[in-house]
Amino acid sequence: MNYTSYIKGFEAWLKLEKSLSPNSIEAYIDDVNKLFAFLETNNLMLQPAQLQITHLQEFLQGIGASGLSARSQARIISGVKSFFKYLLLENIIQDDPTTLLDSPKLGRKLPDTLCVEEIDKLINAIDLSMPEGERNKALLETLYSSGLRVSELVNLKLSNIFEEIGFLKITGKGNKERLVPIGKTALKQINYYKEKYRNHLMINAGHEDFLFLNRRGRKLTREMIFTIIKTLAVKINLNKKISPHTFRHSFATHLVEGGADLRAVQEMLGHESITTTEIYTHLNRDYLRENILKFHPRA
Repeated sequence: MNYTSYIKGFEAWLKLEKSLSPNSIEAYIDDVNKLFAFLETNNLMLQPAQLQITHLQEFLQGIGASGLSARSQARIISGVKSFFKYLLLENIIQDDPTTLLDSPKLGRKLPDTLCVEEIDKLINAIDLSMPEGERNKALLETLYSSGLRVSELVNLKLSNIFEEIGFLKITGKGNKERLVPIGKTALKQINYYKEKYRNHLMINAGHEDFLFLNRRGRKLTREMIFTIIKTLAVKINLNKKISPHTFRHSFATHLVEGGADLRAVQEMLGHESITTTEIYTHLNRDYLRENILKFHPRA
């Protein structure tokens, strides 16, 4: 059975209607391909309109038996549900069998965070004698100062830095724009990076407005940001699994711990729902509990 036309249509819908990033689209397509691979392996030569809840339940049993975590299973189910929503909207199917599909129960996973001292250690471990040292320091200061997603960081443009008012204009998920404050320390380091490194590069056509560039004059990739951070973590013997998103979590956690309004944090992070931001109130309670247990005489 050839499912290529369905995949192409779904991909176009995710891009044009949902405005998802290339990485998110790739993940959704991979989820649906897993379903089609299951059907072909089990000789179920069925069109999407012929699929019933029983077929989908068998698929879920298969991915569950493969050893995937409950979180990974839930993500695949989410991708499959989005695919059937697309089919329904396009009138390719008349009924959506995924409405009866249950996801595995997930505990609320609290993200790893860094304390201020750990962030300082990572930044201080940057070798400023290297040509890209000032750039790496500027991007880490920006990550922590503004709580950006890694995709927002690599796509940050010079024309979207409003230094005089201390704000960045960020295009986040779904092409939604928001204004995010940026601190004086980060702005100072950005200017130093431009003066010492960026202004001396031969910049590729089409990359002139991107802030963070590699030595070939092209914007940095997401993978490069991950590599920079993981290399620094090893250098300071940090016993935590961290990524660019850890800086975002740390930014939000430190704001909540300091008493910031949750709605303001939601706005700065670009969360569509306040429920997503509320995870940081859990982190805050854990922080308070740890301090009570540590310092209270009756703990």
